[in-house]
Amino acid sequence: MDTRIREFRAKMNMTQAQLAELVGVRRETIVFLEKGKYNPSLKLAHDVAKVFDTTIDEIFIFDD
Repeated sequence: MDTRIREFRAKMNMTQAQLAELVGVRRETIVFLEKGKYNPSLKLAHDVAKVFDTTIDEIFIFDD
């Protein structure tokens, strides 16, 4: 799975630590999400999308 988290964070001048605090996870979780090494729960995906005021589909690109 790929994500656009880094791109959305850059638009908002937000650090990984700031995003992690907003969604209630550790910074390392955001690192793993951005590298595609962690599949988020539906709740985490929703929380990330909510921070960026967009949809889960805009943030996360699911591979078939």
